[in-house]
Amino acid sequence: MRRHPGPVRRCPGEAARGGGVGVGHDRALAPPPVASPLLRFADEVGDFGPVTVAGGRTQWSVGGEPLPTSRLLRAPAGVLAVEPAEMTVRAFAGTTVAELAAALEDVGQEANLPDPGPGATVGGVLAVGHSDLRRLGRGPLREVLLQVRYVSAEGVVITGGGPTVKNVTGFDLCRLLVGSLGTLGLMGEVILRTRPAPAVCRWLAGDGDPFALRDALFRPAAVLWDGSRTWCCLEGYGVDVEAQAAVAARLGVGEEVAGPPPRPPYRRSLRPRELRELRSEGPSFVAEVGVGTVHMAEPVDPTSLDPVVSGLHASLKAALDPSGRLNPGRDPAAR
Repeated sequence: MRRHPGPVRRCPGEAARGGGVGVGHDRALAPPPVASPLLRFADEVGDFGPVTVAGGRTQWSVGGEPLPTSRLLRAPAGVLAVEPAEMTVRAFAGTTVAELAAALEDVGQEANLPDPGPGATVGGVLAVGHSDLRRLGRGPLREVLLQVRYVSAEGVVITGGGPTVKNVTGFDLCRLLVGSLGTLGLMGEVILRTRPAPAVCRWLAGDGDPFALRDALFRPAAVLWDGSRTWCCLEGYGVDVEAQAAVAARLGVGEEVAGPPPRPPYRRSLRPRELRELRSEGPSFVAEVGVGTVHMAEPVDPTSLDPVVSGLHASLKAALDPSGRLNPGRDPAAR
């Protein structure tokens, strides 16, 4: 394989980030040097031939199976820096979600990442783009990624985003890559937003109306519904969770349970208001009330994209991976 030097390049619009001109100010905003494992990863990717990056393969079939003719690579792994005061963590994309969680637990923080199973990697869950089950209270997955260093189709390391929330300017490559299944760039290193771990987390269940419950509670972490039974997750300080649990109990959702119900394997997205039209007598489902994600027992036909959206997909792919060498066989729209 022809070796590629893997130069570092910042995305357009970031060179003037922050507005300062002093040497100390520029140094504070400058990203850390590119670690040698990331450069080796870029060298492995190179600039020719189909390549596929594997994580823990916990969601391997999402968006279609990669072509068997692709070279199979793995992103570097390891937690690089935990910054409790800044509430950020820097890690290689091949780091497992469990390893990252353990590093953050030591400082009483966590990252809002889903954990689909043993071996799941940070880069893998970001590439798939499925938010944590507690998206209602914590926000979508795309808001977790502050900065990314990824390898382009040309084998070049590119930096997008900024190391802290206030420094994020320029093209929003981070949100673009989340959910792209590695078809626009191969994530190698990330900086993630963290949050304090909740003091208390309780799951409750019952037969109450999930929509009335959602309206009555103050920022529940999750409200789930399968057409007949309702679950909710409450997080925060003990006294606040206790008060919200009393509200839930008055609405018929007061049974303490160990956690959420099992979720069927397939997913579809609806407008949150459309969840009321789901019926328990149909195929089994678990709906995320207030979010619109529905976990289905049976696969659904892929929803036809709006022609404008389809054109945008094609334009981005043509601009960032014109030869189609990154994760061929996967389609972010077919999920």
